Amino acid sequence: MRPDTPAENVDHTAEAARLERTADRYPEDAEALLLQAAAHLELADARPAATALYDRLLSTPDTLENAPLVRALKASNLWEYDHEAEARAIIDGIRTTAPRDPAPWVIIAESLESHDELEAAHDTFTEAATLLLTNIAEPPYATHPVLFGRHRVRRMLGLPHDDWDALADTLHSSPISLDELHDPKRVWSLGSDNPAELEAEISRLRAELGTYREALSRPFPVAVLHWPATELTELLSAYPDLATEYPSHPEHLATIESSLRELSTSGTPNLGIVTATVPSYEAFAASEGSSPADTTLLPQYATTLAARGRAVAWPPQRTSDCWCGQTQPYDACHGS
Repeated sequence: MRPDTPAENVDHTAEAARLERTADRYPEDAEALLLQAAAHLELADARPAATALYDRLLSTPDTLENAPLVRALKASNLWEYDHEAEARAIIDGIRTTAPRDPAPWVIIAESLESHDELEAAHDTFTEAATLLLTNIAEPPYATHPVLFGRHRVRRMLGLPHDDWDALADTLHSSPISLDELHDPKRVWSLGSDNPAELEAEISRLRAELGTYREALSRPFPVAVLHWPATELTELLSAYPDLATEYPSHPEHLATIESSLRELSTSGTPNLGIVTATVPSYEAFAASEGSSPADTTLLPQYATTLAARGRAVAWPPQRTSDCWCGQTQPYDACHGS
């Protein structure tokens, strides 16, 4: 999660220090935790300290799950405190290596955009779309910001709509269209003396902010615990009292899907699933000074895993593998 709370409301320096301490306790999650810590340092305007955390991660690139993301965040941060040449070099390197993850592309393109490099931002978004979305029938959720960002930059450049802009329009769920949200003339309405124009602009800004916060809020405020079959067998063997919570593995899987659908129907956004293991759960129970047989620990354990960046989005794409681990598409398994 990239925090977006203003510095006057949160002690970002203290939060960064807390996350660094947590990273030392859970080295397997250090990447996600230190990225959050660096984001807090950026919000505290401690940008050199944030760069130091990015460098700490990049000092062991072979252990990183997403080294291009770390480099992209470092470049964006460097440019914000007058290290433009180094930032540009990193951005050029990312574009050359062409990562398959959309997040680094979005970060470097938005960095170029924020420094009025609109043509370069447009080219970067387009490279990402070409790489990630060519011959893709259903764009994954993570690629949506590529299309939305490209649409925005093209509007600012005065370019006509193309097929990818049309696709972005179909993926956009806000009642206010992308054309309206990305209209360069909107800035003029902010200086209007007409209350109706100002009210309309406030509505548009709220819609845009809602979309932005939804993207920022991942990983997930609500995450459901998933025990693979072997782990659940081991858990119930060691702690039979939990059998009332988990009568059988098929029922466990069905409960996960039904619970998530119920939450989704009620309007809860950004749902996720975290995969549990017995050793991890036992370590968590020990850290809480409690017994793993205590059922009240289970939701706390799920929340902790999500906070450590272990949640995956629900629902999956219809044609993607099901979350349960079966090698069949979601729409033919639990999504049927």
